Amino acid sequence: MDPAVVATVLDALTRAASQDTAILKPAEQQLKSWETQPGFYSVLLTIFSNHSLDVNVRWLAVVYFKNGLDRYWRKTASNAIPEPEKTKIREQLIMNFREPVGPIATQLAVLISKIARADCPRNWPELIPTLLANIRRPEHLEQQRALLTYHHVINMLAGKRLGPDRKLFQELTASTFAFLFELWNSHLEGFLHHASLDDHHNMAVLLELSTLALKVLRKQIIYGMTEPEKNTDAMMLIQLVFQRIRPVLEIRGKTPPSNNLREKMEKKILLMMKMLLDIQDTFPLSYVAFIPQSLELSVSYVFTEAGKGLLFERFIVQNMNLIKSIVKCDYYRVSKVIEETKEQGAIDAHKAKNEFFTDSTLREMCHRLLSQYFLLTQEDLEMWENDPEGFTIDEGGESWKFTLRPCTEVLFLAMFHAYRDVFTSVLLQMVQSVQGIVEPTNMEMMLQKEAVYNAMGLAAFELFDEVDFDQWFTNHLLGELGDKNPRYKIIRRRVIWLIGQWLGVKLAPSLHPTVYQAVLPLLAEDEDLVVRITAAQTLKIAVDDFEFKKDNFLPYLESSFALLFQLLKQVSECDTKMHILHVLSFIIERVEAQIRPYASSLAQYLPLLWEESSEHNMLRCAILSTLVHLVQGLGTLSVQLYPFLLPIIQFSTDVSQPPHVYLLDDGIDLWYETIQNAPTMTKELLQLFGNMPALLELGSENLKTCFQIITAYVLLGPNEFMQSYSGAVFAGCVSLLDNVRPEGIVIVMKLVETIFKMFPVEGPQIFRQVLQKVFQRILDKEEYPTVMSMYLSVIARIILKNQSFFFSFLQQYSHLTNEQPDEILSKLLVVWSEKMDWITQAERRKLSALALMALLPSNSRVVTEKFPDVIYAVVEVLHDVCREENGSQVDYLVMGDREDLEDEYETENDKRKRRLSLKDPVHCTSLRDYVILQFTEFERVHGTSTFTKLMESIDLEVRQQLERFFK
Repeated sequence: MDPAVVATVLDALTRAASQDTAILKPAEQQLKSWETQPGFYSVLLTIFSNHSLDVNVRWLAVVYFKNGLDRYWRKTASNAIPEPEKTKIREQLIMNFREPVGPIATQLAVLISKIARADCPRNWPELIPTLLANIRRPEHLEQQRALLTYHHVINMLAGKRLGPDRKLFQELTASTFAFLFELWNSHLEGFLHHASLDDHHNMAVLLELSTLALKVLRKQIIYGMTEPEKNTDAMMLIQLVFQRIRPVLEIRGKTPPSNNLREKMEKKILLMMKMLLDIQDTFPLSYVAFIPQSLELSVSYVFTEAGKGLLFERFIVQNMNLIKSIVKCDYYRVSKVIEETKEQGAIDAHKAKNEFFTDSTLREMCHRLLSQYFLLTQEDLEMWENDPEGFTIDEGGESWKFTLRPCTEVLFLAMFHAYRDVFTSVLLQMVQSVQGIVEPTNMEMMLQKEAVYNAMGLAAFELFDEVDFDQWFTNHLLGELGDKNPRYKIIRRRVIWLIGQWLGVKLAPSLHPTVYQAVLPLLAEDEDLVVRITAAQTLKIAVDDFEFKKDNFLPYLESSFALLFQLLKQVSECDTKMHILHVLSFIIERVEAQIRPYASSLAQYLPLLWEESSEHNMLRCAILSTLVHLVQGLGTLSVQLYPFLLPIIQFSTDVSQPPHVYLLDDGIDLWYETIQNAPTMTKELLQLFGNMPALLELGSENLKTCFQIITAYVLLGPNEFMQSYSGAVFAGCVSLLDNVRPEGIVIVMKLVETIFKMFPVEGPQIFRQVLQKVFQRILDKEEYPTVMSMYLSVIARIILKNQSFFFSFLQQYSHLTNEQPDEILSKLLVVWSEKMDWITQAERRKLSALALMALLPSNSRVVTEKFPDVIYAVVEVLHDVCREENGSQVDYLVMGDREDLEDEYETENDKRKRRLSLKDPVHCTSLRDYVILQFTEFERVHGTSTFTKLMESIDLEVRQQLERFFK
C-alpha cells in the first residue's frame, strides 16, 4: 500500500480528532469525500491495526470503517467496495486478536460481526474456524478478544431468521456447543478457585471469559436448538447454572461495593438468571424438569431467610419474573379433568407446581409480598418529598421486567389469580389487622396499611365476590380520607387510588356523587401534591365510568373544574400536565355544553401552555386533544378561541413543520371540530385551507377526515370557498381516484356529490375530467358495489339538475371513444338496470329512479327503446320507498316540514347538511308523483299511441303493480 496515501488519510484523521472546529470540520469533509474511493477502507484498516498510533486516531479510523460498512459493503450498494478489496479486508481483520485497547477491540468485534452477517459462511468460510482456534489459545488477551468477537458474530448470525440461515446456525451450534460449554465451566471453576485465594486479578480475567462464553451459549440454546432436552450438554449447562448461582452470590456478598469486580459478578448472576428465563419462555415444555429447582431457588432466596445478605434488587426482580413465568405459563395449564389433558409435560408441570406451592408456602409468600416488598421504601418517601410529580408517574409498559415495584405487583396478581383462595384469606386477614385508626406517628403501621390497601386495589376484580365494597367505602374509607394530619397523606393518597380501582368493579352508582364529593377536598391547594394528582386520576375514572350520569356530576362540575385548572397551572412536569389535561378533557367530553360557563379560564391558559411546550410535542398533542373537546363543548362560542385556535391548527397541519409528525392527527381532528362548529366563514378559516393540498398529497390514514373538512367548507361558505379553492379540490380528487382503495373512492365521490348538490350547474363543469373517469368505470362495470352506487348517484344528480350538460357531456365523451352518443347512453342504461340491485341505500335507489324517470321525456331513441327496463327498475324502487297511509301510497323519504326539527346535539355543520337535504329531490319530491308527472310529459312529447304501445310492452304483473301505486 502506498505510504503517501496512508500518511494523507492519517493526517486527515488526526485533524478530525482535534477539539478545534476550524481544524475538525475541513478534515471531516475530506474524509467524507473519500468514503466512495476504492482502497479507502483498506487504508483505514492499516491505520487502526497499527497499535503504535494515537488511540483517538485509531478509534476514529475504526468508527469511520464501521459506518462505511453499513453503506458500502453490500454488492448492490452504489459505490460498493470492490470485491478484491473486501477479500483483503476479511483476511487482515482476523490475522491477529491482540488489540490492546478495550473499546477499539469491541468496535472491531462489532464490525467483524456486521461483515459476518453478510458474508459468513459463503464468502468467509475461515472466520469461525479462525475464531475458535484463537479461543483455544492459552494467552488470555487473544482468547478474550477472539471470544468477544465470536460473541458478536453469534449475536448477528442468531438474528437471521430465514430458513436456510437458521439451519446453518443450528449446524454451527451442534458443532461448537460442547466446546463452549466446557470452556465456560472450566473458566467459572477457575474463577471460584481464585476467589478462594482472593486473587482479584485472575478472578476478573476468568469471570469475563466465562461471561462471554455463557452469552454465546445462551444464544445457541435459544436460536440454535429446537429440542434442548435432547442435548445432554444443554441439560447439564442448565443444571450447573442452578449450582453456580449461590457460590457467585456469596463471593459478591464478601466483595466491597467499591470493587468493580462486584458489579461484574452481578452481571454474571443476572446473565445466568436471564438464561433460565429465556429457556423457560422459549422451550416451556423442555423446562418442565427444572420447575422444582427453579421454584426452590427463587422462592428460597426471595421469600425466606436464605437470601438474607445475598440479594440485590435486579436479582430479586429476575427471581420474581421466573416464578411468575412458571405460574402463568399457558403450556402448563391442564383441563379441569386432569386426565383429559393431552400434553404430558403440562401434567408434570401442574404436578410440580402443586407439590411446591403448599398452603404454608403460599401464605408465607403472600405475607412477605405485602409486609416486605409492597412497602414504600425510604427512597420512595424521599422521592415523594423531593420530586412529587416524578413519584406519581406510572412506569407502565414492561417495566415489571426490570423494576422491583411493578415486578412485585405483577407477581402478586399472577399468584392471586392462580391461588385465589389462599391469597384472599391472607389478604383479608391483613386488612382486618390494619383496619383501625393508625397513629400518624406510627410510620411502620402506616406503611403496612398502605401496602395492604394497594393489594386490595390491585386485586379488585379477583375480590369481587369476597368484599362488600359499598359498606367498606361508606363505613371506613371515607373516614380515612377525612384525617387531615400531614403525615396521614400516605393513607389519603392510597385510599383515593383504591376507590378509583374499585369504581368500575363494584361500587353502587348511587354512591358516585359521594365519590365526587370525597375527591374535591383532595384536589384543594392546601393538600399534598401527590394526593392531588392521584385524586385527579380517580376523578377521571369516575367520570369515564359506564354508569356515569351527567346530572349527578353537574353540582360538582364548577368546583372540580376550577380545582383541576389550578392543579394544571401548578404542576411543572410535562407528563403531569398531560395527565391533568386528559382529566379535564374527559370532563369536558362528558358534560358537553354544560362546560361553557367554566371554560374561559382554561381557554385563556392554553395559549400560554402551548408556547411553553415548544420542546414537548406529546404535551402539545394533549393540548390539541383538550381543544377538540373544548370546541365540541363550546359549539358556536368556539369562535372566541379563533385568535389562538386557528394558528395552532395551521401549525399542526403544516407538513413542512417538523413537529407535524406528532401533531398532525390531533391537529386534523381539531380542524374538523372547528369547521363543524363554525357559524360562518371567515377570512382566517378560508386561509387555513391552504394546508389541505399538501395533506391530500400525503394520502395518510387521515384522508377521510380531510374530505369531511373539505365537505364542511363547501357547506359553510360555498361561493367564497369554491372561488378560492375549486382548482385545488379538483386536483386532489383527480389524483386520488387512481391511487386509493374502494373505500377511498367512495369518500372522494361523496364530496363530488355534495359539490353537485350545491352547484348543479358549475359543479359538473369543474369536475368534467373526473366525470370522464366515472363514466368509463361505469361502462367497464366497476366491480365494487359501493363504488358503483356512488358513481351512479353522481351521474343521477347531473341528469336531475343539469340535463343539458349531461347530453353535451355524452357528445364530448363520444369523441374520446369513437362511438355514437346513443350507443354510450344505451350501454349506460343497460349497466344501470343490471346494477340497480347493487345500490342498497333507499335514498340512493330513489335518486337513481328519479334520474331514470327524468330521462324519459327526452328526444332520445335509446330511452324509448329501454323504456321497459327503466320501468322495471322504477317499480322496484317504488316498493322500497312507498308505504300505504290512509288508503294511498306515501313516499316515506319525503321529509317535509315535519323533519325540520332542531336537535340539541347537532353541530352547525349538521344543521347545514340537514338544510341541504331538505332541498334534495330525494327528500322533497315524491317518487310516485314524479313518475306520474314524467309519464304525462312522455305522452305529450312522444304521443299517446307510442306511450300506450310502450306501456303494453311491459309485463302485465309489473303494470298492475304500477297501477296500484297510482290509485
